[in-house]
Amino acid sequence: MNRISIAGRFGLRHGFVLLLGLTAIGLPPSTQAAEATPDKPAQAGQASRTMSYAERQKLDLSKYTVTDPDASYFDVQARMALLKHTDNDLLQYNRDQLMHGPSCRQELSKPTLDSVIRIPGYYPQPKAWELASEPLFDFEDTVSNLAGAYVASGDDYYADCLVRFLDKWATHDALSQFHYDRLEPQGWYSTESMMFAAAMAYSIVRPVVADKHQEAIERINHWLNALAHKHSAIKGGEPSCCNNHFYRRALYASMIGVLTDDDELFQFGISAIYSALNDLTPRGALPHEMARGRRASHYQNYALLYLVNIMQVAYRQGYDLFDFEYRGHTLDDAVQFALDTFDDPAALGDLATHAQYYGFLDDEQYLAWMEIYLSHRDDDRVAHYVSQKRPVDNRSAGGYVTFYFMDPQAQPRALPEPERTELAAFEPDT
Repeated sequence: MNRISIAGRFGLRHGFVLLLGLTAIGLPPSTQAAEATPDKPAQAGQASRTMSYAERQKLDLSKYTVTDPDASYFDVQARMALLKHTDNDLLQYNRDQLMHGPSCRQELSKPTLDSVIRIPGYYPQPKAWELASEPLFDFEDTVSNLAGAYVASGDDYYADCLVRFLDKWATHDALSQFHYDRLEPQGWYSTESMMFAAAMAYSIVRPVVADKHQEAIERINHWLNALAHKHSAIKGGEPSCCNNHFYRRALYASMIGVLTDDDELFQFGISAIYSALNDLTPRGALPHEMARGRRASHYQNYALLYLVNIMQVAYRQGYDLFDFEYRGHTLDDAVQFALDTFDDPAALGDLATHAQYYGFLDDEQYLAWMEIYLSHRDDDRVAHYVSQKRPVDNRSAGGYVTFYFMDPQAQPRALPEPERTELAAFEPDT
């Protein structure tokens, strides 16, 4: 558990938040030139078979409707009952770390982001980017920590606090004034994770406090729904219309769609699964992510982080997309390809350079999807990777996933961590 203190997480976890900043702007020109390898024609050929924005709009997803607006992305009450009686050391440790959560007074004293959100690109202003982004990350930590504290303690104090915190933001119509320009999209990108962090945390606590905070619930629901529609109405340029950024928007749309009983948003989320499965190469690669060159494996994994969460939201509404096949593919194909590239970059073939960056495997946040995936699939390789990093959490995409999803029989205790100095240092995403 390394996420309670902002100062304590900013080193190793810096790589995760910088990935968001750097994926917004793509590779710098020098790197693009260096990676103009012979595999580029293959990439260009693959791009022609990916689902376009226009094609996505024509999908008939009418069979996917919200069936239970109060269903979080996991069965909260069943999980709390299990955690209350578990003798698993790892989960008990997780619970002990989370149950004494943050001060509500302190969290409510934080200002809202109710003015124009304009985030500079990482190049050439890395310090300015870090400074501008810090309040956004703090918001994600706050909602995730309060939800985790509620699950760990069973104390409605934290559920009440989370609703009060979100109501303050809703009352100020926060996040709605994000700046967007095709040449300066970072404010749009950066609010994606704030929205699904809020929605996923809110889904955990809303049912237990809804009767006590009816007016606040109505304001929060309206705020999240309006934000989701405004944000997702922006198509985005190439490739953000259709790559991992689209999957991120689809994640908030699916969860907010559930919370606000909005089939249109829910179906927007589902469309990402259709799009991704359509795009997979015969070996299971996501072409838009392969275009990242030496970070192709990294971005294949990054895309899975959001796709698996979307599928989990849908699963709780009665749609088992983990077994869904479209255009000859299931998500298992994308997972197995990612694992193959982790084990040996030669698995990339001519899709990208074999000189891959693997520092992301040292940061638990990137592996959060694996914990959810293992609740649907038995996979020795996935189990191996996630076992090295438990307890795993991601402040925006899934929260405290080991605490929420791990089978108590899977792993009795955390493995010893290497010294921090042995872990991959931050490397700019170029």
